[in-house]
Amino acid sequence: MSDIIQLLPDAVANQIAAGEVIQRPASAVKEMLENAIDAGADRIQVSVQNAGKTRIQVVDNGCGMSATDARLSFERHATSKIRKAQDLFKIRTMGFRGEAMASIAAIAQVDLKTRRREDELGTFIQIEGSKIIDQQPQAIPGGTNLTIKNLFYNIPARRNFLKSNAVEMRHIIDEFQRVALANPNIFFSLDSDGKEVFHLEKANLKQRVVHLLGKNYEQRLVPLEEETSIINISGFIGKPEFAKKTRGEQFFFVNDRYVRDPYLNHAVMNAYEDILPGDTYPLYILFIEIDPAKIDINVHPTKTEIKYDDSRAVYAIVKSAIKRSLGRYNVMPTLDFDQETSFSNMITQTPPEQVTPPSISFNPDFNPFDSPKKTGKSGSRENLPFERESIPRNWDTLYQITHQPEEEAQQLNILSGKESSQDEGHSKKIFFQLHNKYILSQIHSGIMVIHQQRAHERVLFEQFRQQLESNKGSSQQSLFPQTIELSPGDKGLLESLLPEIRSLGFQIRHFGSNTFIIDGLPADLDANINEREIIEKILEDFKNDSSKVATKKHESLAKSLAKSAAIKTGTPLDSQSMAELIDRLFACESPNIAINGKPSIITLSLDDLADRFE
Repeated sequence: MSDIIQLLPDAVANQIAAGEVIQRPASAVKEMLENAIDAGADRIQVSVQNAGKTRIQVVDNGCGMSATDARLSFERHATSKIRKAQDLFKIRTMGFRGEAMASIAAIAQVDLKTRRREDELGTFIQIEGSKIIDQQPQAIPGGTNLTIKNLFYNIPARRNFLKSNAVEMRHIIDEFQRVALANPNIFFSLDSDGKEVFHLEKANLKQRVVHLLGKNYEQRLVPLEEETSIINISGFIGKPEFAKKTRGEQFFFVNDRYVRDPYLNHAVMNAYEDILPGDTYPLYILFIEIDPAKIDINVHPTKTEIKYDDSRAVYAIVKSAIKRSLGRYNVMPTLDFDQETSFSNMITQTPPEQVTPPSISFNPDFNPFDSPKKTGKSGSRENLPFERESIPRNWDTLYQITHQPEEEAQQLNILSGKESSQDEGHSKKIFFQLHNKYILSQIHSGIMVIHQQRAHERVLFEQFRQQLESNKGSSQQSLFPQTIELSPGDKGLLESLLPEIRSLGFQIRHFGSNTFIIDGLPADLDANINEREIIEKILEDFKNDSSKVATKKHESLAKSLAKSAAIKTGTPLDSQSMAELIDRLFACESPNIAINGKPSIITLSLDDLADRFE
């Protein structure tokens, strides 16, 4: 029997390695930006076409490369950052493994133009699938111009797994924002299909945050700065009242490198625990400076995960620093009586001993139930301006029944064997609400218990899904149109979803830059609903459940809107509302199952109740 273990060909090994580093166009943008920063550039321009699937170009004015370095940079594990194993624990640069350029060259067509400042001529290299097609000297500006064309052209299966242009562009914007936030002293620009998305001049951190996220963020930021013997932490956190339904505006940087850290995110949420509204997430942009020897950044191919030598201490410092910053800048709710003017206006300037008490005069012999006296010679009556006989008897009970509470009146009708007019025409069924959460109804075999929120979500989900499929959604005009401003990533995603959102009944239009105006809402939504929150919730749910399949896209939007618009637990309902909800529920295709897969209806039979009592 022959040997069965063989070494993989270099082309296959390179493609496997590329799959770990380059997962989508945004991954290539991240690696190219980090290389430009490591080259000492202070001006970086990014241009993408077809959301990076067709072309990605990054131009920088960094140090450039010689002809030998340019060719060697496309070899695996070729790096200028590491010479020995101990160097892994002294990493302060972005890239260090020497895998990015080799991975990109294995799955794309690459054109590289680079020149060092001291050289008269630069180098042009053309690569396809890790093979050098052309290399020659060229007269080019100082720095590096790297162009990637037709990403995954030689791996069609990987290319087919890419999402829509809107989704892939949002990932590119996310990576661009993270790098731009960590380097406010560098000029950045981003173009997409010839349109400028970002133009970021050199600035301080606060100005960079405002330029990236929007002008209205200037009043939302609370500065944070804390120095300890273990870590130094600085940056900004958001005020609780501006917390959003989305998690997008949360950034952790360790030694200027963006990281995903659920453990430290938990520390932030704990610090906001008592002052943050439910189901909302605060903004934070935090920079942690720590000795590189106390962390391990070589635990993930994309270098977005870090291990700490003392994670508990870092957790405690982050949590206490946020609480201290919130208290220091008076973000916690307080009462300042020194600034309260309503009390001072009520204080009189007259000393208390000079205040004259008001005089009160009354007739001790006056009795309103005595008969009025006869009129005198002048024809006037004394003591009373009216006659007692003119007051109707029992007038105080005339409207007593109108003040009777609805629940009390319903109970009286039930006890008397009669039903209210609201229940007429509903097979004489009577519904009861339990703890403003469940609806109880008697059935032939026992009792039926309905979860009111899940039931309403199921009703709205099927209704909105049908509207999306038929492109017919009813809308109600808003008396006062609302303006919302989104991040560039959410703006692009909303534009791609506008046809479907309008099919649901939203009347929404673009108002320039990242601003939209909502002129109308779906007819089934509460008029008092927060337009910004519901749009943010739709976008966030779609990010987490995005798909290129139209039916899945419709289901994701219908679910998101149904969850936002459904009546919540704790909402009292009258008999008519309960009856209408149950009628609509049993008209659904799947009345027994909620949209989250849990039951919306349970029944208790008479036998079950008998067993309980026995």
